[in-house]
Amino acid sequence: MSKANPIEVQKHLSGVDYPASREDLVRAAERNGADQNTVDLLRDLPDRTYEGPSGVSKEIGG
Repeated sequence: MSKANPIEVQKHLSGVDYPASREDLVRAAERNGADQNTVDLLRDLPDRTYEGPSGVSKEIGG
């Protein structure tokens, strides 16, 4: 999985109600105008429930 700036990714996840599934994150990013690379990055996350933004950042930050 390619690295991304977790802060930039979080900007596209505003409005997410946690806990959230991977699909919830992808839908939020698409709704918030994320570029295709960001959407693809989120689609590549493990399919599980994320308890909050820090869990997402940890996963994408590697």
